Amino acid sequence: MKTKITLFSTLLISTLAFGQNDKNIHSEMNTYTKKIDSIILSEKVKMNIELDKLDKNFKGKSSTEEIQKQKTEIAERYQNILNEKIENEKGNLENSTKEMVRNIVLNPDKRYSLTIDPQSGLLGIFNNKRVKLPKDYLHSIKLTASFVSPSLTSGDKPFGFYNKNSDVKRTSNNLSVYTYLRYENQLGKFTSPVFYRTGLGLRVDYFTPENNKVFAQDGKNLFLQDFAKGHLKKTLIYNSYITIPLELRWVLNPKYIDYEGVKYIDSRKTQFYVTGGFYGGIKTGSTIYNKYSTDYTKKIVEKERVMVGVNNVIAGARIGIGYGGVALFIQKDFTPTFNNDALITSKYGLQIGLELLSVNF
Repeated sequence: MKTKITLFSTLLISTLAFGQNDKNIHSEMNTYTKKIDSIILSEKVKMNIELDKLDKNFKGKSSTEEIQKQKTEIAERYQNILNEKIENEKGNLENSTKEMVRNIVLNPDKRYSLTIDPQSGLLGIFNNKRVKLPKDYLHSIKLTASFVSPSLTSGDKPFGFYNKNSDVKRTSNNLSVYTYLRYENQLGKFTSPVFYRTGLGLRVDYFTPENNKVFAQDGKNLFLQDFAKGHLKKTLIYNSYITIPLELRWVLNPKYIDYEGVKYIDSRKTQFYVTGGFYGGIKTGSTIYNKYSTDYTKKIVEKERVMVGVNNVIAGARIGIGYGGVALFIQKDFTPTFNNDALITSKYGLQIGLELLSVNF
């Protein structure tokens, strides 16, 4: 028995040469030894039960020599069972060790470990999470969320943010929410501070009319009118778009790391950066929302799908500055949100936003 355990120990420890650290090897050896101990204990308990039963059934009925002979037969039978089970475990260990060696040679950036499967009780090889290298941090997939304060401008004053002549409120009543699933990768060499971004996003713009008016439509035009159904509590029009951004990000204070003789920009460090790029979007919906009360009810909500006055496509440009996961940006729609069927003075979107939430995948 001790010879077999020593052999297993030698095979397991040999994997150290292929990248396993001392702590992992020690842990795996302990696990395997416990498995062997468990087998021995289990079979020993079964053997003792049979021996006790033998003593009880034949006490005073057979000679001492006959009882001892049967005990010897029982012991030899369990010895064979133990040898067979341990031989099986030895085979599992040898196969797992060979598989580990093969995978480590073919995939040097991955880490493997020998582990007892808690369900089958068999020793197996398991692929642990890949150890990330510096180059792996130079590209990423993130889900980001931004909170934006939008306004509408006229064609002759494209950057007239919160223009006094606008048909929509110039307060926090207007809000946009942008959510992007964004892919980012480095441009150029590993030391390049320039990255490109693209992805897929959802943009929703909310606009509240000025002077307690509401949006309305008559089949030909979208316009503003007074509300006469009751006491108006809330009114807005919201437009939603599927958008595709294409941006560049330039790191202003790059930090570097050397790994195996190669220099990389260290994207794990918190850094300042500027961004700039373009975006395009397709409208997925536009809705007029009114909430009001009357003498008979406290809350009535009406939603009406907008059929005219809103363009189906938007496009624009965006610039920003950020630090770590927080970025401040401004973006301008080159195409008007509302078309000629909308009888309002300001039709072009202009937004200031703050990117706050970011989740890595």
